[in-house]
Amino acid sequence: MTPTFGLIIVGDEILSGKRADKHMPKVIELLSARGLSLAYADYVGDNPDRIAATLQRAFASGDVVFSCGGIGATPDDHTRQCAARALGRELVLHTEAEALIRERMQDVAREQGVLYEPDRADNVHRLNMGVFPAGARIIPNPYNKIPGFSCDGEGGGTVHFVPGFPVMAWPMIEGVLDHHYAAFFNRTPQTEQSVVVYGAMEAALTPLMEHIEKTHPEVRVFSLPSVDHPQYGRHIELGVKGPASLVPAAWLDLKNGLHEFGANCGPELVRNL
Repeated sequence: MTPTFGLIIVGDEILSGKRADKHMPKVIELLSARGLSLAYADYVGDNPDRIAATLQRAFASGDVVFSCGGIGATPDDHTRQCAARALGRELVLHTEAEALIRERMQDVAREQGVLYEPDRADNVHRLNMGVFPAGARIIPNPYNKIPGFSCDGEGGGTVHFVPGFPVMAWPMIEGVLDHHYAAFFNRTPQTEQSVVVYGAMEAALTPLMEHIEKTHPEVRVFSLPSVDHPQYGRHIELGVKGPASLVPAAWLDLKNGLHEFGANCGPELVRNL
């Protein structure tokens, strides 16, 4: 079966509004381009207890979850430690991660025209970025070689940890998808069809929506109301979404139901997911 994909965004800067989250729309885009979809997203600040609890749920979920942020080595980075806590494992310096971090430090020294000093305090501290829960697998970072990591939980969930920087995180997420989940790409193409219904109330249309979902159990009905749209005014965007092969029949039933209801319908919309 196609995995359920989730997303965790870590960082006080997102919840305070200091920075706007760009990860969720990009992850939706990356998944959609491969015929996949995002099922949920969690936002959590830099609080170790909350991060650990969020990761515990992810590891127990049986889902594939991407976690963005907090894997650095500064005092406000807690994700690596919280992952180990959630898994009940010790933190260890990953051999391959250590080699990549040392390689990156040598690259930087060469670029700056200075001598690489492996035992210098700041260089030794940088190795903390390769300290992961025991049993972790690295995620290559094509931007600067400093890897992320993946861990499997006893509950069947797999969490892939990447930095908060989009320029690093997004290629790393793409790499994980392409190397580990390609078998699920475009396995069941999804689509949605909807129509603008002017002046309708959701409560009045609920029996029709329930009928569609009961008649077409693999298709989902959605209703997006708006009270002040600049073009359509008060309206509902009512539609169905699901496997491309099953949506047309549900869509026809929905349109017929709206006709029988006497709904005032406007533009129809189609979106491939």
